[in-house]
Amino acid sequence: MMMVSDDCMVEYPISDSGEDDAEGEEINTPPPPPEFASKTENPLPSAGPDTTPNVNRDPLGINQHLKVEVSDVLSAPAPPHHIDQMWLFSAVGFEKTRVWTYHFLSLFLAVPFAFLCGSFLAVLTCLHFWFVVPVLQMSNTFRPCLRTLCFCAVNIFIAPFCMFFALCCSHMALLVSSRDWHQMRDKHIV
Repeated sequence: MMMVSDDCMVEYPISDSGEDDAEGEEINTPPPPPEFASKTENPLPSAGPDTTPNVNRDPLGINQHLKVEVSDVLSAPAPPHHIDQMWLFSAVGFEKTRVWTYHFLSLFLAVPFAFLCGSFLAVLTCLHFWFVVPVLQMSNTFRPCLRTLCFCAVNIFIAPFCMFFALCCSHMALLVSSRDWHQMRDKHIV
């Protein structure tokens, strides 16, 4: 496929009145590029718009279905098949689907989850109010008594055992002579 450069393009004003704006003026068009040039030696002169007779070839209007205009061929399709309508319908479909899916899931999931969360919060509040707070208050009340009881148990049962073990170990002595030290080192090295 070959591309045509902008140098070969010609602007020509088109009027809706059907008359030429430049009557009697000759249009200067650049020659076509070589790949589009005519193969004949003497190309035919172009006929101007005034030289073609305006002939009605269908005076009875029998072939109305054969009349085709440029807009029918080169323009966008009719609005129901147009791409903007497809984008509009897809956007509306997406939004409606999103909203109705949200309502549907809210109806069937939000109500049971709200019920479960409310029940769970009620159970936690009841346990905190009737169990945790009284236990903490009782421990604050009885903590000095429990502390005294723990100190007595440690002083009665554990402290004498630790003191006995410490006294037994304090009378032990480990004497190592240099000769024993060298023998132990040689055993470990070999």
